[in-house]
Amino acid sequence: MTKDILYNYTMHLADNALILAQRNSEWCGHGPVLEQDIAITNISLDLIGQARSLYQYAAELINAPSPSIGGGRGEATEDSLAYLRDVRQYKNCLLVEQPNGDWAQTILRQFFFSTYQYLLYQQLQKSTDDTLAAIAEKSLKEVTYHVRWSSEWVVRLGDGTPESHGRLENALEELWMYTGELFAPATYEAEAVTAGFGVEVSALKAAWEQKVNEIFGEATLPDAAAGGREGIYMQTGGKEGVHSEQLGYILAELQYMQRAYPGAEW
Repeated sequence: MTKDILYNYTMHLADNALILAQRNSEWCGHGPVLEQDIAITNISLDLIGQARSLYQYAAELINAPSPSIGGGRGEATEDSLAYLRDVRQYKNCLLVEQPNGDWAQTILRQFFFSTYQYLLYQQLQKSTDDTLAAIAEKSLKEVTYHVRWSSEWVVRLGDGTPESHGRLENALEELWMYTGELFAPATYEAEAVTAGFGVEVSALKAAWEQKVNEIFGEATLPDAAAGGREGIYMQTGGKEGVHSEQLGYILAELQYMQRAYPGAEW
């Protein structure tokens, strides 16, 4: 049973990284300036690296005999977990699958998630599972840069021209409803905490809001929850496999080659 919880928890972390990486990669060759085009592409590569480590670990778990998740024959790989699952089997939060929109929306999505991921990995370093702790420790160095880069852009856009400020406010209206799910634990997250290897995500909310409001202050934006957003309904379901229509489009592109040419090799 503990292995099943660990598998689901690991897949959730992996799916978050993979789907956001795929979204960010859509900017490759389309960034506003060359330097930032390279920057967001490198962030995509960082996230893919995190996803690979987590999928590899999940494959080890599923390949060992288990009554719930099957396995025991060595059939799962990082590629099969990334490319051969259906939409409802993905456990990523809704935030990371949302459209890029304009540059402001992409930046704000990255800032919201990276700030959350930084706090999560800080605590995950203390996990009783050595593999998860090691992945978190390695990934934290990358996520620290992601937070700094996205924070600087939020300030630049918010404290820039009326046009850039307005676009960032529009992005906030589009994305805020997806932030609550970050701190609402799915069943397997709660079970992972009980088992000793997971992080209590609800406990991260105060620190996340503090960081967000600190950067918003520099960006001349009101507190994130202000302006009628205090009681907004938060969209949830992604962690349990209930996604927006956006994930289907992402997977159609992400999985096309593997599904069209099964087992193809370069």
